[in-house]
Amino acid sequence: MSRRKLTPDEIALWRQVAETAHRLHPERVRHDQPGPKPTPRKTPAGRIERFTVGQTSRPVKGNDHDLSAPLSERLADAPLRMDRKAYGRLKRGKLRPEARIDLHGMTLDRAHGALTAFILRAQADGKRLVLVITGKGRDRDEDGPIPVRRGVLRHQVPAWLSAPPLAQAVLQISQAHISHGGEGAYYVYLRRGR
Repeated sequence: MSRRKLTPDEIALWRQVAETAHRLHPERVRHDQPGPKPTPRKTPAGRIERFTVGQTSRPVKGNDHDLSAPLSERLADAPLRMDRKAYGRLKRGKLRPEARIDLHGMTLDRAHGALTAFILRAQADGKRLVLVITGKGRDRDEDGPIPVRRGVLRHQVPAWLSAPPLAQAVLQISQAHISHGGEGAYYVYLRRGR
């Protein structure tokens, strides 16, 4: 589709309107007016400035690649779905887990299957509080180009517990008391079986 050309009357009308208009930002330089051109910086012939990769980057502190909140904060900020008094006893380590599973050394696939079977069996047996031990994770020997979280199972287990088929069985997830494993374990409070 081609654009039609303006008639002389339309051009004259536009110029009248443009003369009566005021600029919103008069301090800004108009782009259609030629301004001073930037002068290129000259280096002596045959000489190139030294440049190293990353010379203007800022140093990275800690785990800045992890954009989500720390796991302990996410669990603490989760809404309370169980009795407040029982939750207080749970956090102080006063409630004893009725069953436990240790996922140390398992691959993600194997750990997911074992956790699913354990939680569903515990709910069917009428258990209310179970302990899931993931471990804190180990430091990686090599620093590769892709950042890897420390404790893959520790970060993955809460996601598995809040997704089907385990979400219907789990009432509350909380980090375990230091006497039951601390950061390397979770209390999982189960719903009553129907």
